[in-house]
Amino acid sequence: MYIYNEINNNMRFKKLTNIDKKPYKSKYTPTNPEKYKGDVTNIICRSSWERKFANWCDRNENVTEWGSEELIIPYRSVDNRIHRYFPDFYMKYKQPDGTYKKIIVEIKPKYQVQRPVKKTRSSRVYRNAVLTYETNRRKWETANAWCIKHNMKFVILTEDHLKTF
Repeated sequence: MYIYNEINNNMRFKKLTNIDKKPYKSKYTPTNPEKYKGDVTNIICRSSWERKFANWCDRNENVTEWGSEELIIPYRSVDNRIHRYFPDFYMKYKQPDGTYKKIIVEIKPKYQVQRPVKKTRSSRVYRNAVLTYETNRRKWETANAWCIKHNMKFVILTEDHLKTF
């Protein structure tokens, strides 16, 4: 995405930086609704990264079916209670050898995928980051085990991965 920047009456293009840093929520309308598995009128993207991935799934000819937050996987959270995990995406992908692979995709910011580094003092921000990381880790371990049981693959994508789409 580019914006115009007028300098000395010359129009130049200036690339917007960090455009994906601020998450937003939007509805997505697919161009190929027959590929979508679920309620095609209620596809919610909770970030620009999720919207980008939904668009890629919708337009990629090797993705034969896909869904957004259509699966439910129960997991035990840090409070030791059972909760429900809704992975961001499910997709069925045609591989180059002609076989199909089912994949569950979770999209997260890079800082939430890495274990927080403890500073000298323990702050509220650090404790919240640890709690978020531990909750996510438990979801992902449970989702990975669920995928193995159902002959699927679990993948976590960050903004670094999505820049290549």
